[in-house]
Amino acid sequence: MARNVTYSVAPRINPRDKEAAPKYYGRVQANGDVSIREMSERIQQSCTVHKADVQAVLLALEDCITDALKGGEIVRLGDLGTLQISISSKGAVTEEEYDASLIKKARINFRPGLALAGILTGLTYKKVAKKPVKTGSGETEEEGGEDLTA
Repeated sequence: MARNVTYSVAPRINPRDKEAAPKYYGRVQANGDVSIREMSERIQQSCTVHKADVQAVLLALEDCITDALKGGEIVRLGDLGTLQISISSKGAVTEEEYDASLIKKARINFRPGLALAGILTGLTYKKVAKKPVKTGSGETEEEGGEDLTA
C-alpha cells in the first residue's frame, strides 16, 4: 500500500521584513493520530502478545521515560532514538555569578535513531487542501489561510 506524507501550502511573511510580500511554504497535514490503544491493537496483530499486555507495557514505558527525564537521565530507545532535557538560559559574566535563576526554559530534545532517520529518505508527498479550523466566532476557515505569522 502506497503511503504519502500529505501537505498543503500556506503563505508566510518574513518576520524581519513585514512589508515584503509573503512567500508560500509547504506544511504537513496530519492524517489523524495513533493512540496507545490503537498502537496496542496494531502490535497485537504482529506478535503473540495480547492487546492488554501491550497497552500495560506502553503505559509503563511512558511512566519510566517521564521519571528518567525528571531525574536528568538520557533515555535511549534503541534504534528509535534518544530523549534528553535541555535548557536555555540568560548569560552571566562569570561562572560564579551563574545560578539556576538564570534558567529561562527547559525542553525535551528528541534525536531520531537509525530506524526513524531512515524513513525520511524514502518519503513521498501528496498535496491536499488546507484543513478547515474553527475560529473563536464558530466560523470555519482554512488552516494557514489567515495567519501569516505562524
